[in-house]
Amino acid sequence: MTKEQQNDKLHLPELLAMGIGGMIGGGIFSVLGMAVGVAGHAAPLSFLVGSLVALAAGYSYVKLALGFHSDGASFTYLERAFPQQPNIAGIAGWTVIVGYIGTLALYAFTFGAYGAHLLGSAGSPIARMVLSAAVLLFFMLVNLQGAKSSGKTEVIIVFTKVILLGLFAVAGLFSVQQDHLLPVFEKGVSSVFVGGAMIFVAFEGFQLITNAIMETENPERNIPRGIYGSIIITSLIYFGVSIVAVGNLTPDELNSAKEYALALAAKPALGNAGEILIDLAALLATSSAINATAFGASRMMAEMATEKRMPYAFSFRNRTDVPWIAIVTLTILAGAFTVLGNLETIATFSSMTFLLVSIAVSVANFKLRSITNSNIWLILLGILLMLTTVSLLTVHLWKTDQGTFLWLGAFYLTIIILEVAYFRRENMQH
Repeated sequence: MTKEQQNDKLHLPELLAMGIGGMIGGGIFSVLGMAVGVAGHAAPLSFLVGSLVALAAGYSYVKLALGFHSDGASFTYLERAFPQQPNIAGIAGWTVIVGYIGTLALYAFTFGAYGAHLLGSAGSPIARMVLSAAVLLFFMLVNLQGAKSSGKTEVIIVFTKVILLGLFAVAGLFSVQQDHLLPVFEKGVSSVFVGGAMIFVAFEGFQLITNAIMETENPERNIPRGIYGSIIITSLIYFGVSIVAVGNLTPDELNSAKEYALALAAKPALGNAGEILIDLAALLATSSAINATAFGASRMMAEMATEKRMPYAFSFRNRTDVPWIAIVTLTILAGAFTVLGNLETIATFSSMTFLLVSIAVSVANFKLRSITNSNIWLILLGILLMLTTVSLLTVHLWKTDQGTFLWLGAFYLTIIILEVAYFRRENMQH
């Protein structure tokens, strides 16, 4: 390998930035209001539950990534685990890609909401939509430049937003009102787990690191550190920021400003300057999440296209080895979703999608544990934790929002039908 090729690889700071960027972008800014709506005063504990589920899933992702070096990530792992049932890997792969489109839409939606709030147009859907479309197009162009360009941009953005959120958490602690945090379990203990499930999309960014394993320097050392490190750093930020938010505002105030709840939470501690600070941090956070997601998702689409599990055009790469048709397609579909969807539906869909895929990946690791050298009890503990979380979210949706429940079921059924039909057609042609 030449020195130039080595410099073009992603190192630990870039992997941490990719993981933290993917998580925080869809996390505390997008879903804080939702978490408070479900768990009330216990919303900070919901973020801790989410982090435990993410670490449990992360264990299997790390082991499988090192066992099977491939940018195809979850698709490749399931393909190896179930060679006699190829549709399992295909369905999971298509589901992940649709999940990534949902999260890109979520980040763009949130960017538009905070951007409109910063510009004094918080109630304008047109301002939000224009800003949402603009940020998707900008990071499409950044990603078309190549891996190193994406990685360097990510490090700068993530470092800045972590400092801004740190300032908010420290300053906000001095104005926390104890009665806002008590009683902790005002909505019951199970609400903490339902909240953790609903906002799991806030943790899905760590999976993007496995999509970049082929472009990582010393993956055996850097992939585990990147995944575990980004989950732990993000969890600490989420917990601190959510305590400050819940301690400064009532649940009703936070829930009413869902799209830009954190900007509102900064006002008691830091005044108007705090609102501006959080608006800027949200713009940086959602920007880096879009950057990281477009990078990882496009690599997975290219890998699936190479394996003839998606249209072959998605594998086409430009002069900087970027799967450009995949990136352009992701951007267009995410743009449509962010205009048509609402925050809660997009977030719930994305959280459920990545929980189900994480369970499938953990099952794949269980089947392949002799190759990945994984601890059977850690895998089973992770699967149990994720199954419990999914079950609670399903029951909650059925009781409170049957429309979304039925919409999700129909969506997953459509993905299964499309994948099976595409696979059958490809087989008949060959």
